[in-house]
Amino acid sequence: MSVTFEVRVESDDWQNSGLQIDAVCQRAFAAAAAIGNVVGEVSLLLTGHGEIQALNRDWRGKDTPTDVLSFASAAEDRPFLGDIAIGFGVASGDATSRNIELDQHVSHLLIHGYLHLIGYDHIDDTEAAKMIALEVAALASLGWPDPYSI
Repeated sequence: MSVTFEVRVESDDWQNSGLQIDAVCQRAFAAAAAIGNVVGEVSLLLTGHGEIQALNRDWRGKDTPTDVLSFASAAEDRPFLGDIAIGFGVASGDATSRNIELDQHVSHLLIHGYLHLIGYDHIDDTEAAKMIALEVAALASLGWPDPYSI
């Protein structure tokens, strides 16, 4: 059971990072699908600071860069699950500040984004607890520690 994905890289920072993008995506989406029990297709955008800020501003009304954004598809568009965008600047900065490898943090962001695509959210404490538990379980299956305890 796996999620298929298409990656579009829009920032040289990703290319220069040394991250094995396809391998990280395959592992993270496989772990996510195993705990989320929903398979389908995901479009992934790996972008830079300016574009992720524009997306955040245009779609969420927040004029700041962010690490990850998810845009779920309509039910009638399934098996297409939706789009995930990850901004290099915030993602790499967060990995550095937490003293973790970029592949570990990107795995977390992909799993987090996938869970949003299949209907999970963290608007209230109850929903957040469910989503966090799934993230932690998926990351543990990859050998990564609980990101909320780092």
